[in-house]
Amino acid sequence: MRQTLVAGNWKMNGSREGNRRLIEGIVAGLKGGVSTEVAVCPPAIYIPQVVELLQGSDIRWGGQNLSQHDAGAFTGEISAAMLLDYACRYVIVGHSERRSLYGEDDALVAKKFVVAQQAGLIPILCVGELLEEREAGETEAVIARQLDAVIEAAGTQAIGEAVIAYEPVWAIGTGKTASPQQAQDVHAFIREKLAVQNAAVADKVRILYGGSVKPDNAAELFAMQDIDGGLIGGASLDAESFLAICRAS
Repeated sequence: MRQTLVAGNWKMNGSREGNRRLIEGIVAGLKGGVSTEVAVCPPAIYIPQVVELLQGSDIRWGGQNLSQHDAGAFTGEISAAMLLDYACRYVIVGHSERRSLYGEDDALVAKKFVVAQQAGLIPILCVGELLEEREAGETEAVIARQLDAVIEAAGTQAIGEAVIAYEPVWAIGTGKTASPQQAQDVHAFIREKLAVQNAAVADKVRILYGGSVKPDNAAELFAMQDIDGGLIGGASLDAESFLAICRAS
C-alpha cells in the first residue's frame, strides 16, 4: 500500500514572519495526526528557519532545485550536499518552471535526478505537457520522453526510490485543473509504462498530481486509483488550505 504524500512547493514566496505563521499553523493543524506524509519545500534561504520551526513534528522538508554539480565555481547554485546539511529529505527536480523559464531540458533534469539520488535525497521528478501538446494529442509522448531521459540515465529501479509528480503545465497557476479522470488517465499511463519494464517499481512508486490543487477539488482528485497525493503550489502558502488538502488525502 503506497502512503500518500502532500508536498508544498512555496516557489519564490515567503518571509521570516510569514513562514513562522504558516509553519506554526500547519504544525498545530496536524497535531491530531493524518495518515498522509506531509512535506514543505521553501526557498533555499529559508530552509534553516523551516528546519528549526519543524523540530518535534512529523513534517518533512526539501529543496526546490539543486545543481547537477557537486561544488565549485557555480555562482548562485545549491548543491545536494548543502541540502543534506539541513537534513532535507526531498528535492524537486524538473519543475515545469525550471524547464520553461530556465531552459532545463530532459538531459539536464536527468543529471539532477541522478545527482540527488546518489547523494541520498529523494527526487520529486516533475513531468507534464503544455496546452498545445495536450491539444495536439501528444500528452503521452511528452510524458514518455521526459521519463525515458531519467530511466536511461538512472535505470528503472531508481524510479521506485523516487516520487513522480504529474503537472499539466496548462493547469499550473492558471486556475484550470485537469479533471480527476484526465489526471487519472495520465497517472495510469505512467504506471503502465513503468510496469512494462518493472511491475514492482510501477506498483511502488508514488505519483502525485500537481496543477491547481485546492481544498474543493483535492478529495475528488485523490480518490483516483493512481493518484498518490499532490505537489501543491499556491494553496501551500495558506495554512488552512494546505491542511484541508492534507486531510483530503
